[in-house]
Amino acid sequence: MLTAPQTLPSWQRVLAVVAHPDDESFGLGALIDAFARAGAAVDVLCLTRGEASTLGAAPDLATVRAAELEAAGRALGARSTRLLDLPDGGLGDLDPEQVAALVREAADDTRPEGLLVFDSTGISGHPDHVAATGAALVTAERLDLPVLAWTLPEDLARQLVAETGVPFVGRSVGHFVVEVDRAAQHEAIAQHASQAVPGSVLWRRLELQGSTETLCWLRGPGAAAGPAG
Repeated sequence: MLTAPQTLPSWQRVLAVVAHPDDESFGLGALIDAFARAGAAVDVLCLTRGEASTLGAAPDLATVRAAELEAAGRALGARSTRLLDLPDGGLGDLDPEQVAALVREAADDTRPEGLLVFDSTGISGHPDHVAATGAALVTAERLDLPVLAWTLPEDLARQLVAETGVPFVGRSVGHFVVEVDRAAQHEAIAQHASQAVPGSVLWRRLELQGSTETLCWLRGPGAAAGPAG
């Protein structure tokens, strides 16, 4: 692990691709805020409406989560948020070309200099996270764009697994850290009242992360993509 924090790339336009409403805040929030405060236009593409599509919830939960995503995006300084309605829990079962085409459409509209995603491990192994990042990588290959991923250091992931049982996966090599300010992230998390519940592993993860985020290159400058080690 590197001992000194590095800096984010100086992209002027960033497309963040996530699977669920709240991923942009719970996972990428501090990074979206950091890009926005540096002057970048950050657009968020969320591929599903989250639990509203699979758990038999009241029909208005989809509307609630859409409003939460929009409010969270504002708190983070995002230029726009776009919420699609692909099946939560089922992204990996779809034709990858179908999902990649939706990411390509968003990229054509926003013309990013780079993509921001969850690590290819899915962070917690969630198949939707893996599929969303896979679709972003397909689009990045076709448009020749770099892909920067949020990840966890292996020791922190191991501690979270021991404490919570959630199957977090981290990296032992090929990553670097950046300093972040979590104020806007916490404001964005507060907008997701339907999901940011007391006792969630989210709070312990943020406590352990402190004021740093860990990143890796899945495509582009800085490092070659590689498996979590």
